[in-house]
Amino acid sequence: MRKTVDILGVKIDNITASDAVERAVGFINCRPEGRAAMMFTPNPEIIMAARGDDDFKNILNHADLCTADGIGVIYGAKMLKTPLPERVTGFDTVCAVFDKIKDTDAGVFLFGAKPGVAERAAEEIKSRYAGIKIAGVHNGYFKDEETPAIVEEINASGAALVLVCLGMKKQESWIYQNRENLTAGLCMGLGGVLDVFAGDVKRAPDFFVNHNLEWFYRLVKQPSRLVRCLALPKFLVTVAVHKK
Repeated sequence: MRKTVDILGVKIDNITASDAVERAVGFINCRPEGRAAMMFTPNPEIIMAARGDDDFKNILNHADLCTADGIGVIYGAKMLKTPLPERVTGFDTVCAVFDKIKDTDAGVFLFGAKPGVAERAAEEIKSRYAGIKIAGVHNGYFKDEETPAIVEEINASGAALVLVCLGMKKQESWIYQNRENLTAGLCMGLGGVLDVFAGDVKRAPDFFVNHNLEWFYRLVKQPSRLVRCLALPKFLVTVAVHKK
């Protein structure tokens, strides 16, 4: 049975990283309820956005798997006395999933980012995970009326896993709106993951990741992220007030 923790109205799965990977692979291999399963990875910024947007919150809470991508979510859960076992990041999860499905017929479709990024990400993924099947790619620059054609393209590719990297809210909304029409087993909303695979954005070194300082590394590298980083203290203050 699925166990979740409520953090400011958003249901986060109480699950380990390894169990999340196994569940994701299960969705890929067997479509739940005859539709694409949805996996989202909220961080404090996403949870705060959902707090002020009921439609977005509803989409997150309809996920089949919603994991804590961000140490702030772990701290928040602990403050609420409903602790989560560990961070379950989108990047680490999809990397582990790739390891599980390489050398199988489970194809992956990469959808999002600027023109050319998905293609370069595909080459890097194929280099890292020999035997992985990249079924197709499509950039994230499109008009709403093009969505049916994109869905048709994804379905025609035979992909079992779709990485949707359109940015917060847009990617979750797109997955939610199209889940019934997609033949893939799982759609994952993964923000800037394609940029990381393509080499356009560098992930923090292991030291920062292992010490939960990835946010600090990103801020140093991109000072323009300061406003986004302020979501973390605002989130923790909101959680502190909410628990009283």
